Amino acid sequence: MKITKIDLLYSAPVEDGWRPSFCRIYTDNGLYGDGEVALSYGAVRHAAFAEMRDLAPMLIGMNPLEHEVIWEKLYRQSFFGLNAGPVIFGAISAFDMALWDIKGKYYNAPLHELLGGKQRRQVRAYASQLQMGWGVGRHHAGNPEDYAANTQIAMNKGFDAVKINFLTFDEQGQPIKHNNQENLLTTAYLDLAERRLQAVRHVLGSKADLILENHALTGKMAAIRFGQLAKQYAPLYYEEPVKPDPSLLATVHHETGLPIASGERLYSRWDFKRTFDQGAIQVAQPDIGTAGGVTEVKKICDMAATSDIGVQIHITGSNLMTAVSLNLESTLPNFVIHEYNINTAMPKMLALTKYDYEPINGELTVPDRPGIGNELSTVAFRNSQIVTVK
Repeated sequence: MKITKIDLLYSAPVEDGWRPSFCRIYTDNGLYGDGEVALSYGAVRHAAFAEMRDLAPMLIGMNPLEHEVIWEKLYRQSFFGLNAGPVIFGAISAFDMALWDIKGKYYNAPLHELLGGKQRRQVRAYASQLQMGWGVGRHHAGNPEDYAANTQIAMNKGFDAVKINFLTFDEQGQPIKHNNQENLLTTAYLDLAERRLQAVRHVLGSKADLILENHALTGKMAAIRFGQLAKQYAPLYYEEPVKPDPSLLATVHHETGLPIASGERLYSRWDFKRTFDQGAIQVAQPDIGTAGGVTEVKKICDMAATSDIGVQIHITGSNLMTAVSLNLESTLPNFVIHEYNINTAMPKMLALTKYDYEPINGELTVPDRPGIGNELSTVAFRNSQIVTVK
């Protein structure tokens, strides 16, 4: 079996200007597989699609079942792949995901079976990024009542865990300048954050979980001060309190006593190894769409297990990314919780894939379809810029 051509799709803007990039790899026996770069937002969207165009010709004529051979070729023969960042690793991720999709269809087996078998049929999920609001016509949370209302929506939908950034918006829901978050936080700023924390914990009660999210925008002193303040509200863990520097993450952990999560800005097993070796995090958050695909992320998760580090796959893609993440998460002995990102659960984003995996009572069922368990829809092809590589 050989790869004959690759369609590269750059989606038209969906909610909030997000523009996902996808690929579909075709073979000479009629099988195809779909993949995605998890860089649909931020200042790398065009670059992610362009990088797929640069790497795609290297796959033509290769055996799609030899995913390790192809991974090494893309990593080593792209020149900049060695010690690369999100753009190259994102493109490699999309192709790798599509290869696993083909492999599953070839053997008529779901991805989780190829990875050794699922240890759970359902995965517990948390509602992520509630400061952004919920649903069509949403608005950023500003006052504590907004945070409480968004949390109540999640609870009404059956979730028993939420993740919120309490520092990113002012009381009118407007973005706070990064330099005001980065340095020592003012007393007034912390007072607002605490009132939000109080409101959310009141809705959650004593049995539901709260995850703190700083998006790496706080510096060390600000992260420590906020973490010490938030500790009384019993957070499950503290995500990206500082940039993904192992020494900084370790310092925040030691000074606050909170479990630290990070990984969406780490892009290979080598990045994660440095973080693991310094005891910097307790929850690893690799993204299958930026950290090298299924092939690389499985290695990262296994490496985490050797240090008793939990795994929560980072998910900010379409339901294609949800399906592949569920497959991998179901196989992991060190799985912690699944990220249900409300930014990606909007109607236009959901329309990009054939199947929709949504939580019921805060849990998602692991797909059993051959391959990764989802594929691109006709809407995705109709509403995308497409480049075909042969």
